[in-house]
Amino acid sequence: MSVIYNEQNSTITLNTENTSYQMKIGPYGFLLHTYYGPKISGDASVSIVYRDHGFSPNPHDAGRCRDVSADTIPLEYPCEAAGDFRAPALSITADDGTFMADMRYHSHRILQGKYSLEGLPAVYGTDEEAQTLEVTLKDRFSDIFVTLQYGVFPELDVITRAARIENRTAQKIIVKNAASASLDILSGEWDLIHFSGRHAGERTFERVSLSQREELVGTRRGVSSHHQNSFVIIAERNADERYGQCYGMNLLYSGSFSCNAGADAFGSVRAVMGIQPEHFDYPLEPEEIFQAPEIALAYSENGLGSLSRIYHRLIADHVCRGPWKNRPRPVLINNWEATGPYFDGEMIISIAKKAAELGVDMMVLDDGWFGKRDDDYSGLGDWYVNTKKLGCTMGELADQIRSLGMKFGIWIEPEMVNEDSDLYREHPDWALQIPGRDPVLGRSQLVLDFSREEVVDRILDDICKVLDECKADYVKMDMNRPLVDVYSHGSSTQSRGKLQYKYVLGVYRFMEKLLERYPDLLLEGCSSGGGRFDAGMMYYTPQIWCSDNTDAIDRIRIQYGTSFGYPIRTMGAHVSACPNYDTWRSTPINTRAVVAMEGTFGYELDLNHLSDEEKEEVRQQIITFRKYSSLLHNGLYYRLTDVMKNTKEAAWMMVSEDQSEALLNIVVLDVTGNRPERYIRLDGLDRNASYRDTETGIIYPANVLMTTGITIPRVKMSGHDWVRGASLYEAFQIHLEKVDQK
Repeated sequence: MSVIYNEQNSTITLNTENTSYQMKIGPYGFLLHTYYGPKISGDASVSIVYRDHGFSPNPHDAGRCRDVSADTIPLEYPCEAAGDFRAPALSITADDGTFMADMRYHSHRILQGKYSLEGLPAVYGTDEEAQTLEVTLKDRFSDIFVTLQYGVFPELDVITRAARIENRTAQKIIVKNAASASLDILSGEWDLIHFSGRHAGERTFERVSLSQREELVGTRRGVSSHHQNSFVIIAERNADERYGQCYGMNLLYSGSFSCNAGADAFGSVRAVMGIQPEHFDYPLEPEEIFQAPEIALAYSENGLGSLSRIYHRLIADHVCRGPWKNRPRPVLINNWEATGPYFDGEMIISIAKKAAELGVDMMVLDDGWFGKRDDDYSGLGDWYVNTKKLGCTMGELADQIRSLGMKFGIWIEPEMVNEDSDLYREHPDWALQIPGRDPVLGRSQLVLDFSREEVVDRILDDICKVLDECKADYVKMDMNRPLVDVYSHGSSTQSRGKLQYKYVLGVYRFMEKLLERYPDLLLEGCSSGGGRFDAGMMYYTPQIWCSDNTDAIDRIRIQYGTSFGYPIRTMGAHVSACPNYDTWRSTPINTRAVVAMEGTFGYELDLNHLSDEEKEEVRQQIITFRKYSSLLHNGLYYRLTDVMKNTKEAAWMMVSEDQSEALLNIVVLDVTGNRPERYIRLDGLDRNASYRDTETGIIYPANVLMTTGITIPRVKMSGHDWVRGASLYEAFQIHLEKVDQK
């Protein structure tokens, strides 16, 4: 059993292969969080000290006892109304604004299999792979109930959490804050690692020390955003890739979120994560239920790399769904950076022909194929094919591309509408905008009210007519602006929090219905690049466009940060033209390919504009990608350099699960004259084996590769007997195979 209830000491322990998570029904019914860490047996609450901590408030039912305070004990789901002044997980008010919900233990039950969440993404598993724990809390003075949901995956070393709030009173209540999980750590020095950024610079690794000051990360934008990612790590102060304790919190939700982390006056650390509580005034009528989204928790005492690999396996096998989750992805070419929206059918066929000659699997038609769409100012919402622009129907264009031996895909942005569109003229009330005020524009567009089923159904129906015609193999689903004027013309309530939550559920409903209708469709997520790169989207889209910035050097840092919480098979990554579209930097085409192989791999350019030498290199890149596709897709991923600190080189590698082969990738970021030797320490190999470089034939003992390291190759000069050091931005791939031990 993974979930064990000990009636004698009132503990509930959740065990995975390497970890234990424990709670206890404590004094006066408080549900205590007693432990999360390496596997234990026994009651971890012996570490909790009960004493008068100096004017921390005490529960009334404790009488004259001042040893217990919700403000100082570790709690499983802290409530604002219980006298806890640290970050709360739950805040509920009555209609008159008074705080309610002093939640105490009520009951629990243990179920085989994993719970699911209606309308929301959730980690999934078979009855043999998971168990569910439900712990119900009840307000001392009313019939408000909170059910804490736990999913235990022993083999994955993962515990999921969610919360369901039920109003069984006769009055309406207002949910102000309903976090998905709270984590209390009694002792130690800890850092918060989060992943900040901006458009074209997403998921930058940042690390701050936790002290008696709350650190708040999150977004108010209505999407998980370019600016903060909904994955964080609480890491021991000295934790690195290979050593130290660390806790991961990955939220499966694609809307506004927050994580509040900090130490209290006595050194305990708390991290609370869930839906962004600002403006989250969610009215709950009698008998109504609110479901908070899910968080996937993981713990490792073996450093950040080990924690990342837990999440890679979890997301690849138990979040992503459908036939594409384990299938090697097609090498695709997208026309956006080559043409923008200024194209016709002949241009697309010309790009596709050259791509087919070089071995590309799929042609993707990006923004500009529908309505009156020649720029950013019009056409969104009008999902009918502009046959005049294409010179043919979409079905005819798709047939021409398939005749080249390629698959066909298209770009959509279903959540958006331009004021200059037939749809907006027909249904202006379908856009989120406040009556009597000019709306705030983003990319010259408005947001459709996806909290309304009739809006979702109309857009879905229009897009499906196009997909039926062209029989698309792939859809890139974009979303290019945040939510601002959050007002629904189809709702009786204008609660901003409720509308944003219902909006996210509407987006999930759209994708679920799309995949139900086209079960073999490869759906890729996108939001101005990586603005909605989160585990919630991955429940529907097994890959997401990682960033609009395709510059290889910038992408190294973007993909480095992304890799902490997400597998590389989810990262949309392409080779683009140089000088780069965003940075105007030039890098070798080999380097662009090596970096793009740390992702789904494809091309974002017009191959007709390449030299003959570059075209042949593209052909070889595709052969290489296919050769190593299983290793790239399924291998264990290791970060070998810290690209936020190491400005000289970036290195990473994939190792097969049986350790029989590995692919090492190196990019040179800095050069000097008469360069000293640089060594890259490898990881993940069988220490007792040796490995052969399949290109040079050199055999290396694994212990040497993992302690001393391997040197960055030098390059033989053509027509000379001497070698030089690697050039700036030069990249290398080294394939290693285990050799038999004699």
